[in-house]
Amino acid sequence: MKLEPTGTIWMDGEFVPWDQAQVHVLTPSLHYGWGVYEGIRAYPTADGPAVFRLREHLERLHDSARVYLMDPGWTVDQLIDASVELLRRVGLDSAYLRPIVYLGYGTMGVAPQLDSARVAIAAWPWGSYLGEKAEREGCRLAVSSWQRNGIHSVPPLAKATGAYVNSALAKVAAIRAGYDDALMLTPTGHVAEASAANIFAIRDGVLVTPPVSDNILPGITRQSIITLARDQGLAVEERSLTRGELYVADEAFLTGTATELVPVASVDDRAVTAGGCGPITKQLREAFTDVVHGRNPTYRHWLEYV
Repeated sequence: MKLEPTGTIWMDGEFVPWDQAQVHVLTPSLHYGWGVYEGIRAYPTADGPAVFRLREHLERLHDSARVYLMDPGWTVDQLIDASVELLRRVGLDSAYLRPIVYLGYGTMGVAPQLDSARVAIAAWPWGSYLGEKAEREGCRLAVSSWQRNGIHSVPPLAKATGAYVNSALAKVAAIRAGYDDALMLTPTGHVAEASAANIFAIRDGVLVTPPVSDNILPGITRQSIITLARDQGLAVEERSLTRGELYVADEAFLTGTATELVPVASVDDRAVTAGGCGPITKQLREAFTDVVHGRNPTYRHWLEYV
């Protein structure tokens, strides 16, 4: 989706005009993919804009940086304040936030100098990630020939910039083949996740989602949906899932910050039984929408109001 400039970007403690938020072409992170980032959403509510689970996202940013031996140099609380102030300055009720930790200019090599971390946070409007048709009728997935990064290649639980080449290869191939997204498998053939979203299958009223041990990014939206489902009395299992189970699922859906909650219409051209947005998927999507828009006081602690 095309970026819409929003006036300013936070960079290492300063608010820089959008067009001046630049890094040197020889920044090591550009050459070797050594950086970590987050995707975060803000939503309009009756009490003003609110960021969904901002603290949890920024804690994961710190965790990812730790995996990659970087010190962001800013605490989680400082980054929360910076994010909120950025949203105030750009004046958006609904926004996508992108904090990134990357390496500064000065050295080059496959073993980069890791004490030069820089941090930036940008915010811009971002609508439907997979498109309104996919949200309405369900997305079409294809199992990718590209395997999900394994634990012995790069750490899947860290949201690292370079690691997403794996996802990009799968996504581009799926789109060129006429699908909305790719479904990636582990080296053992279990379902991992879509290119940038976690997956749930529903069979006989039970929600099943792959465990962290199957090379997934433990999504914050994923965990939120698990909590919402259990709070509504639904059974949830975190266990290995095969592609065949998705072929015969009653319902299936994707979750993620950019994706939010999107039903799955088919996998490898096998339509799920519900044919799109089934009743449980609809129930959970409505519950999630109420939460992020501040209409459910039970989960108000998940919102950081601007």
